[in-house]
Amino acid sequence: MSLVAKIDADLKAAMIAREADKLSVLRMLKSAVKYAAIEKGGADSVPTDLEVLSVVRKEVKKREDSIAQYTAAGRTDLADKEKLEYDFLKTFLPAQMTPEKMEELVKEAIVEVGATSKAQMGSVMKAAQAKAAGQADGKTLSQIVQRLLP
Repeated sequence: MSLVAKIDADLKAAMIAREADKLSVLRMLKSAVKYAAIEKGGADSVPTDLEVLSVVRKEVKKREDSIAQYTAAGRTDLADKEKLEYDFLKTFLPAQMTPEKMEELVKEAIVEVGATSKAQMGSVMKAAQAKAAGQADGKTLSQIVQRLLP
């Protein structure tokens, strides 16, 4: 089942179960996915799972930023709402790699690219993210690359 179909199925299930919080998040996600598909290929294009994962990651990142800002401002009520949305959106993402597996992947990318200094970090990051296929956080990968490159 594609991610678009899973979102649609979850949306229908949330409507039937009258789960207002889930329903609003799913509607937002479906809208964001459709908007990204229109931007990329026109109104009739169907996004791939990788494109949907990219949209989900962006929405998760937005929630992380909002949680941090609301918490800093003392608005725990809004931070809690964002946290619920964050937790629900994370269910659409693939399982994350362990730090050890990420380090192995980065080492492989460094060898593959032939990087010898931090100046080549961009090419190493590109290769590492391609190998990770959405299973690794870019920030964590970046920290590992910085630590491993001389």
